[in-house]
Amino acid sequence: MLEKFSLLYPEGKEPAYKTLGDEVINDLSLNYICDHLTESDYEKNIIKRLMTRLESDPEVIRYRSDIFDDILRFPKLREGIRSLLEQLDYLKDLEHSAKDKTAEPIWQLVNRLQELHAYINCISGINESLSGNDIRSEGLKKLKEYVSSVYTESGFEHLKEDILELVGNVGKVHSISLGVNLDQYMRPVEVGIVSLNDEAFTRPGLLSRFLDFSSKKSEIHHGTSFSGMTKINTVGKVAGEDMLMLNLTKVITEMLGSTVKALKNKLSRYVNISGYSLTKLIPEFIFYIRWAEYCTKLMDLGLKMSKPVILDAESRELRCSDLFNLKLGIQLQQGGKLDIVCNDIEFNSEHGIYIMTGPNRGGKTTFTQAVGLIVVLAQSGIYVPASGAEISPVDNIFTHFPVDENMTANLGRLGEESKRLSEIFSVATNRSLLLFNESLATTSLAEGLYIAKDVVRALRYLGARTVFNTHMHELAMNLDQMNSYKGDIKVASLITGIHEGRRSFKVFIAPPEGVSYAKDIAEKYGVTFDQLKTSIDKQD
Repeated sequence: MLEKFSLLYPEGKEPAYKTLGDEVINDLSLNYICDHLTESDYEKNIIKRLMTRLESDPEVIRYRSDIFDDILRFPKLREGIRSLLEQLDYLKDLEHSAKDKTAEPIWQLVNRLQELHAYINCISGINESLSGNDIRSEGLKKLKEYVSSVYTESGFEHLKEDILELVGNVGKVHSISLGVNLDQYMRPVEVGIVSLNDEAFTRPGLLSRFLDFSSKKSEIHHGTSFSGMTKINTVGKVAGEDMLMLNLTKVITEMLGSTVKALKNKLSRYVNISGYSLTKLIPEFIFYIRWAEYCTKLMDLGLKMSKPVILDAESRELRCSDLFNLKLGIQLQQGGKLDIVCNDIEFNSEHGIYIMTGPNRGGKTTFTQAVGLIVVLAQSGIYVPASGAEISPVDNIFTHFPVDENMTANLGRLGEESKRLSEIFSVATNRSLLLFNESLATTSLAEGLYIAKDVVRALRYLGARTVFNTHMHELAMNLDQMNSYKGDIKVASLITGIHEGRRSFKVFIAPPEGVSYAKDIAEKYGVTFDQLKTSIDKQD
C-alpha cells in the first residue's frame, strides 16, 4: 500500500539515523549548502532535516542512491515530478482542512471532491512521468508498479469519470445571487439564494449598479418574494458585526440540499480511497529533485560528481579520487573566480588516522571539511564531489573546530577544547568519523603537543577514521612509536604541499616538512639571512 511506501527507506526498514550535532552542522557549513539549493525556506528545512539525519545502514543508503541516480539521469522524469509538486502541495492543504470536524457538511464534501480530483491528477501524472524511462532503482520501480496498478484498474476509470463529472457540475457555479432582508437599522435579518450563476460578478459592475440604485428612488423595489428565506442568527452579536458572512455557510448548506445529496451519493462509493497518502512523498521528491538540479549545474561547469559505491559498514574504508570541497563548487557556480584543486584520499587499516600538517591557508581546513561533506552526501544517497568514491558508512560524525571566544568565557579556550574532546570520546565508536581542525592550537606548543599525543593515542585505541589537521608538525613525527600502541588502524602523516614557494593545495602522504614551508616562503620573497645580507651589502 502507498501509505507505507517511502522513497527513503526500502520495505521492511525503519528509520535508525543519528542526528548530527549543531557543531557538526556548523563546521561542515550545511546551512550554507542548503541555502544554495533552493530559495524556499520550506524546502531548505526539508533538505537540511534529511541531510542531518545520518543513516548508516548500507541497504538504506544504496536504496536512496539508486533512486537519486534515476532522477538525475532522466531530466524529463524530474520535470514531470516537479510539475506534480504543486498538486501535491494542494493535497497537503486540503488535508489540513479535512481535519476540521466543525466544518459544514457541504464544505466537507467539496473538500473530499477536491481531494479525489487531486488524487486522480497525481496518480495520472506519476504514471506518465515514470513511463518510458529505463528505471533501475528498486524504489521507483515499486512506485511505478503501484501507480500503474491503480491507473489500470477499472475502478480508477469509474472514479475518474465520476469525479470529473462532479467537478464539472460544481465548477459551473461561479457566483450566487442572494436575497437579503434588512431591519429598520439596515442590518441583515434574513438571507436566501435567488439563483446559482455560471459567471462571476465583476466588482465594477456591482459597484456601479449599487450607486445607480442608491441615487434613484424609483429603482428601489417596493416588494419582492421567493421561497427559502432563512433567519440570520444574531444571538451574541453586536450591531455592525458582519452577520451576513457569519451565517452564509449555514444558509448555503441548508439551501443546496440537492447538491449535497448528489455529492454524498457519488463520493460514498470511494470511501476507502485516500489521496492524502501521496503527500508524504512531497519532502522526499523535493530532496531528490533539488539535489539533482544542483548536481546538474555543477557538472555543467565541468566539475566531477559521481555515484558512490557503498561498502559494508564493518570494513571502515573510504576511497575517493579527485575529491573537492562542495563549497568551492558552489562558489564557482555563483560566479567566483577560483581554480579547484582535487585530491585523492584513502582510509584503511594502514592509513586510518591522518595527522595533517601544512602551511597556514594551505587548504587543511578545506580538505578536512571536504572529507566530512562527502560522507554526509554519500550517506544521504546523493552524488559526491569526486570522480569516484567507495565509502563504508560511518555511524556518526564528530567535529572539533575552533569556536567563538564568547563560548569559552567560563572554562577558557583550553578548558573548553578539552571538555569537547572528552564529550566526543564518550560517544564515538570505531565506526565514527572524527574531524579535528587546529585543535589545541590556543595553548602553548608544549601543552598542546602533550595533550594531542594522548588524543591521537586514544584515537588509535578507538579505531575511528580521523583527520587531525594541526600546526604541530612534531605530532606527525615518530609515527612508529605512535603505531606501537594498541589499535587496529595506523596513524599516517598527510601534508599539503608547496611548489616553488606557492601553496599547491595538493594533499599527499609524506612525513611532515616542518620549517621547510617557512624556508620556501622566505626564499620566494627574499627574506632569508643570505638574501637580506645581500640586500644590505648592495646599499654600501
